[in-house]
Amino acid sequence: MARLFYPDDTLAALRATERFDEDRDGGCGGGDESGRARVHPNAIEAGPGSSMVEFQAKLVEASAELAVAQSEMAADRRQALAAEAQARRDALAMRRAYMCSDLDAAAWRGPEHARVDRENRKLEEAIAARDEAAAAMARDMARYHAALQAVEEATKAAVKRAHCDSSMAEESGMSKVKLKKKLEKIEEIINDACKILELMNLPSISGANQTHVVAASSRGSVTTSRSLSKIIGRDEDCDKIIAMLHEKEEHGHHDANSAPCYSVVGIHGIGGSGKSTLAQLVCAREKKDVHFELVMWVHVSQEFGVDAIYMEMFEAATGTSCPQLKNRDTLQGMLEEKLHGKRFLLVLDDVWYNIRDVTQSESLQQILSPLQAGEVGSKILVTSRTEDALLALGATKQRCIPISVLDENVFCNLLMHYALHGVPVDDHARRTLGDIGKDIAKKLKGSPLAARIVGGQLHIRQNVEFWRSVRDRDLLNETMGALWWSYHHLREQVKRCFAFCSIFPRRHLLERHELVNLWVAEGFARLTSEGEDMEDVCQEYFDELVSASFLQLKAKENSREKDYYLVHDLLHDLAEKAAGSDCFRIENSLKLQGKYPAVEVPPNVRHIFVPVYDEELITKKICQLYNLRTLIIDSVYNFETVGEQVLKCIFKRLRKLRVLTIIAQDFIGSDVSSDMPVPACIGQLRHLRYLAFRPAFRHAGGRRMILPDTFAKLCHMQILDFGWIENVVFSSCEDICSLVNLRHVICFRDVDLASIGSLPSLRTMAAFDVKRGQGHELKQLGNLNKLRGELLIRGLEKVESKAEALEANLASKEGLSTLKLSWGWSGEASSEVQAEVLEGLCPPKDLKSLIIKDYKGPRYPSWMHNGGPKHVNHLKLMTCSPQPGPELGGFCAHLHELTIFGCSWDALPDYMEHLTSLQTLHVILLSTYT
Repeated sequence: MARLFYPDDTLAALRATERFDEDRDGGCGGGDESGRARVHPNAIEAGPGSSMVEFQAKLVEASAELAVAQSEMAADRRQALAAEAQARRDALAMRRAYMCSDLDAAAWRGPEHARVDRENRKLEEAIAARDEAAAAMARDMARYHAALQAVEEATKAAVKRAHCDSSMAEESGMSKVKLKKKLEKIEEIINDACKILELMNLPSISGANQTHVVAASSRGSVTTSRSLSKIIGRDEDCDKIIAMLHEKEEHGHHDANSAPCYSVVGIHGIGGSGKSTLAQLVCAREKKDVHFELVMWVHVSQEFGVDAIYMEMFEAATGTSCPQLKNRDTLQGMLEEKLHGKRFLLVLDDVWYNIRDVTQSESLQQILSPLQAGEVGSKILVTSRTEDALLALGATKQRCIPISVLDENVFCNLLMHYALHGVPVDDHARRTLGDIGKDIAKKLKGSPLAARIVGGQLHIRQNVEFWRSVRDRDLLNETMGALWWSYHHLREQVKRCFAFCSIFPRRHLLERHELVNLWVAEGFARLTSEGEDMEDVCQEYFDELVSASFLQLKAKENSREKDYYLVHDLLHDLAEKAAGSDCFRIENSLKLQGKYPAVEVPPNVRHIFVPVYDEELITKKICQLYNLRTLIIDSVYNFETVGEQVLKCIFKRLRKLRVLTIIAQDFIGSDVSSDMPVPACIGQLRHLRYLAFRPAFRHAGGRRMILPDTFAKLCHMQILDFGWIENVVFSSCEDICSLVNLRHVICFRDVDLASIGSLPSLRTMAAFDVKRGQGHELKQLGNLNKLRGELLIRGLEKVESKAEALEANLASKEGLSTLKLSWGWSGEASSEVQAEVLEGLCPPKDLKSLIIKDYKGPRYPSWMHNGGPKHVNHLKLMTCSPQPGPELGGFCAHLHELTIFGCSWDALPDYMEHLTSLQTLHVILLSTYT
């Protein structure tokens, strides 16, 4: 259910309306897209229980007489506005209570009808005075926003009543169908109200009164050693720091019993002031120099574990993964061995220090312990918000460098770089925007982070009017104000998606597809027109957050690394404030202190992240949160196996879960048996949309996960993610057709899904195996035209004709980028039949990669020359008998890479000279490979 991001008290009241959403989703009559009425895109985003809807409804009634009321407005009538507004608010609360009560007529029998009549009369009397109130609101928006705060108070009282009445409706046996009709009626009122609001040209209430004070504890930047953009204005500071790093120490040799082999240089300043950026510039220069044999970068941040820092140091020093060791002494010894005799530069970025926390001070000293093995002249460069952290790590006062404030002109150049870099703007417009940019820069108070955020917003709106409106806004006065300003300009649903990111720990690596799927499962997508897809809408939300720098692309360590995204620490604070008490995460540092069982979890939390698998914490704390919507247990480095009793506890108690993710060393079962049976009580999670059981490491890939018959009851299921698990088996394949909302099935190898043709929403599947049995025919792919990404079709030797191949309807699957076609070695199909089958498997026109394996037909299909895909840039032929002829010319225009693997040909195919775009040719002989 959509919800405004109001202050915490109002947010808590609005949360009560989610009971309506639970009842609506309880049935299996349809998915999220078809199961509810569409709401106007500018509708105020509150639940059906909010009196804010009625506030808009009264504005609808007032619109017809707005002009008359404005002309007749006089100064002596304004004094009555406060009394009339109060009467209006009381009436709205009464009306809201009446509407909620209508959900269960059984609760309003007898004398209650008379009371309702009296309330209606009061309502009519209050509405008689609506003209003056509406006129005043239209003339003075400040008064409009002031009235909003009072309406929010009425909202809280009304929602409490709505929650009570919905409980009575549930107890009296009111059908969910009837409840759904009531909700749709309320949503129609919202739509009608918003249409009038547009005609009245009134702003959305959702952005009102959201001015926030800058937190003094705003976090610093989260980066690697590589900067994502050009660094401006830090050359002088960089030269100063490098000179300190190259200074020779007074002691000429290393004595383990006296001075350490290293010295510490530190940079300190407020969050977002450019400390990490300056350290990146220093690091980049030192990597080009030969002064240090080894340059390492480790991000420490507020919550850290000594073992984790040791592992990062090891990986930075060696360039290889650190072994998963339980013994800290062994890990420290390995690190000392790698550092022995080497002069190194270690950057410790974003170190947090509380002078009153003795444990944290000891942990910092433990981090430094293995560094004694280095060569004399080694250096540690530290960035922190506080000078105390630098002193605690051994820096002298003279080597604690405060981050300098950028010169006004330099800072303005930095802002204009973010705003206009790479944008084709004529000289006149550039000068005009430059003048406005100078005024904007003054309001940002020299914060480089604010320059990046605001500059990113200006970058996508290259018009003078917008830049002037930015210049005139009050929210740009403070650094955090600039962040709130950018947040304020996000769409309401995008704000909600961003706030959800606060559930993850700082520095957590986010993947685009995973985050988008989570947002879809949580119901954050707001569809505004027929034919829109929830996933595509959430992709737009993601792109908007990236464009506004609320999500930042992590710099890649190598070209093969996947794209990961980070939420800057300062923005993470912003997300936490926006989410209020909705999201909660248990900090990993509590494990080191043995405080997991004693952690206090807010009882009203909706989304929770647990960084380690702890049975006592889960069963005694987490499983008591009966209204929980999201549970993510990310226990990558915990050597525990998820027990059956813990899963049963989750399945039976947390029945409102929409998202359940468990990442652990292993799951139920034993080393003796390769089977991992999921408890049958999982069928009680009727609202579940996202299920992930992912082993942390690949060693569990040989296991087989067995899903029970009751799994078919999870009719809202959208995403199944089994990670490295190779085989997933459904106990009752004939009932899988009930999973009509299933979108993605992610598995390392095989998921045994029969009759997948009954899953029209399916977008992702690992592979499709053609079999002789019913439900596994190639025609099952016929209607799955939403498939996208990569598709592997195996067992094509079991297809007997071109007509049967055409039933797969591959040409209509426009979202596919990679297609793999594989025949077996059984010899079931003759070479001529194989040729006919391949002829019938024409891919979509926008296919990028085509792989054909074990094809023994006498020729290649005609669609390779004409009528097939036009933009293939990668073709791979594996152990195929025929050699391509003229049909290869069909791929001339765009083919960049050609791979010939294990094909026993005497020469390269003809027409190779026509492949003018070819960049890479791989020829691998089978004998060489084996």
